[in-house]
Amino acid sequence: RDMIVALGVVISRELKKTFRQKSRLLASLVRPLIWLFVIGGGIGSILPSDSNSNYQQAIVPGILGMTLLFGSMLSALTTVYDKESGVMRMFIISPMSSYGIILSKLVSSTIAGIVQVIGLLIILFSLSIVDVGQIHIPLFIFGLIGTALTCSTIGLITAVLSKSLDNFAAIMNFVIFPVFFLSGALYPIDNLPPALHWVAVANPFSYGVDLIKHSITSVSVTPDFGKVSDTIVLFVFTILGVTFSSWRFSQESTSAALVSILSKGRKS
Repeated sequence: RDMIVALGVVISRELKKTFRQKSRLLASLVRPLIWLFVIGGGIGSILPSDSNSNYQQAIVPGILGMTLLFGSMLSALTTVYDKESGVMRMFIISPMSSYGIILSKLVSSTIAGIVQVIGLLIILFSLSIVDVGQIHIPLFIFGLIGTALTCSTIGLITAVLSKSLDNFAAIMNFVIFPVFFLSGALYPIDNLPPALHWVAVANPFSYGVDLIKHSITSVSVTPDFGKVSDTIVLFVFTILGVTFSSWRFSQESTSAALVSILSKGRKS
C-alpha cells in the first residue's frame, strides 16, 4: 500500500509540473496543426487536385503520433532536470524501488501525452478534419495508449542515458526526428528505399502510428502492418525499455550512494 501511495504522489507531482507550463501545452497543440496544414497542404498541392484533403487525412494518425512523441520527450526532460537538481537523490533514499520510480515517470508522461492528444482531437473534430464516424473508438483508444506508452519509453531511455540537460538536448535531436521521419507518419513505409524501409520496420514508433491508422476507417489511410504485430511490438518494446531504464537508473543510484559515502568518509 505504501508503494501505491508513493507512486501516486510522484505521478501527481509530475503531472502538476507538466500542466503548469502553459506555453508548452499551447505548443503541443500548435506544432501538429502547423504540420497538418503547412506540410500536409504543401505536399498535397503537388498531388492531383482532388488529393489534397485526402493527404491531410492520411497523415492525421502520424500527427497524433507526433504529438505523443514530442510530448513524451519533453516530459522526459523533467527526469534529467531532477537528476541535475538533486531531486532524484530524494527518490533514491525513499522506499520506492528503481522500477517504481521509472514506472511513475512512465505513467505520468503517458497521461500527459494523452491529454495533449485529446486537446488536438477537439480541434480536429471542430474543424471537421476528422469525423467521429470514421473512428473505431475502442481500437482508437487502445492505439493511443499503446503509442503513448511506447513514446514515453523512448523518452525514458533517452533521459536515463543523458547526464545533463545539454546532453539530453543533443541526444533528443538525434532521436526524435529520425524516429518521426523514419516511420509511416507522413508516407507509407513500403514506398521507402530498402535501407530506410528496414530502419522504419525496426522503429517501434512506426507500429504505434500504424495501430492508429487501423482505427480510422478512411480510404486515404493505409496501414503498413497487422494489428496483432503492432500490439506485440509496442508492448514488448515498452516492457524491455522500462526494464532497461530501471536497470540503468539503479546503476546510477548505486554510484550516487557510493560517492556520497566516500565523500563523507573523506570529510571525517
